[in-house]
Amino acid sequence: MERLSNPARLMIVSDLDHTMVDHHDPGNLSLLRFNALWEANYHHDSLLVFSTGRSPTLYKELRKERPLLTPDITIMSVGTEITYGKTMVPDQGWERYLDRKWDKSIVIEEASKFPELKPQVMQSETEQRPHKVSFYVEKDKAQEVTKILSESLGKRGLDVKIIYSGGIDLDILPQGAGKGQALAYLLNKFKTEGKLPINTLACGDSGNDAELFSIPDVHGVMVSNAQEELLQWHAQNAKNNPKIIHATERCAAGIIQAIGHFNLGPNSSPRDVSDLSQCQLDNVNPGHEVVKFYLFYERWRRGEVESDELYISNLKAVCHPAGLFVHPSGVEESLHDCINGMKNHHGDKEGKHFHIWVDRVVPTQIGSDSWLVKFDKWEISDEGRHCCMTTAVLRSRGPSVSDGFTWVHVHQTWLDGYAGPDPTIWFF
Repeated sequence: MERLSNPARLMIVSDLDHTMVDHHDPGNLSLLRFNALWEANYHHDSLLVFSTGRSPTLYKELRKERPLLTPDITIMSVGTEITYGKTMVPDQGWERYLDRKWDKSIVIEEASKFPELKPQVMQSETEQRPHKVSFYVEKDKAQEVTKILSESLGKRGLDVKIIYSGGIDLDILPQGAGKGQALAYLLNKFKTEGKLPINTLACGDSGNDAELFSIPDVHGVMVSNAQEELLQWHAQNAKNNPKIIHATERCAAGIIQAIGHFNLGPNSSPRDVSDLSQCQLDNVNPGHEVVKFYLFYERWRRGEVESDELYISNLKAVCHPAGLFVHPSGVEESLHDCINGMKNHHGDKEGKHFHIWVDRVVPTQIGSDSWLVKFDKWEISDEGRHCCMTTAVLRSRGPSVSDGFTWVHVHQTWLDGYAGPDPTIWFF
């Protein structure tokens, strides 16, 4: 909430499974496209919110499996838990609000009277949360069970909401909870602080995302692979609402499509540009330079660009002649020597699983022409996942940032638990 001093240019609020994350895309290509677009164009002045039905435990498991960016805000357990930042600081005000007319023990007691309801338990980790009780129920029985259970809980003095999604998941929450209410709570909080986002885009694929599209003045995208239950809701409740679209692209690609459809900002990912020297911005920022640099490095290792001395010369041209690189092992080397070392590794990852992405790119101007840029640089390959916390000093090459940047200094340290197995082939 405090990362931006001004209202966010754009706030994206996205579901994860089958929306931001495509489980039918083993290479995570659409997600990596979104990552590059976000860090290059939006992270410095916008907000990313993940809104998921997953509990904190299952959310953290997904982060280990997929190349997800670190969101500014995380809404979990179908809108019953809100946390902030990388350390996921809980919103205690939201917790107190949800305690009204809610008693988890009574919910469990009444639900146990329905043999059709099977408690959700995954790998011995229960999905039952302080303000969410979850079950599995067959589709043909869901409507009747929901009606009778809602009435019985009301008679016990509780005010609850029952959400059915995915053709099998039934969640019981406080009436004031849900993805939509959590979003409304955040928007009101931003408004009170004078930081209401200029535009908000909600993204989803299933029934528990419908509430996101009900918030006034919010743009919405149902990804092309949206489930029938969400499409039915849209047909019945928002068919003529021009602010909600059904994308023709799957998952994260559908989110990118919606950014362009609603003219919310740039929607061309650097990963979609074949010649990165032609990848230009109207709103140039150091984050864009960082994304371009590492995307080229990935393509070099994958053999997707020719082994041409011109590329090496161009890389050296964007590095200061006296520029220094501090390897995460502590070894110091000139930036130009690092680039020379890349020559022998051209195409060494060709045909292999190898991708790079950067996360949490935060530039801070430290002089009239200089920026201190901090970010996490990730590599994923057949050898596993590795990450360095990176600090770089960049200097503009002319009187305007549109003239581009020169890399002056790069310093990396291993992120705990993600050190590389062979430091001799870790560059930049």
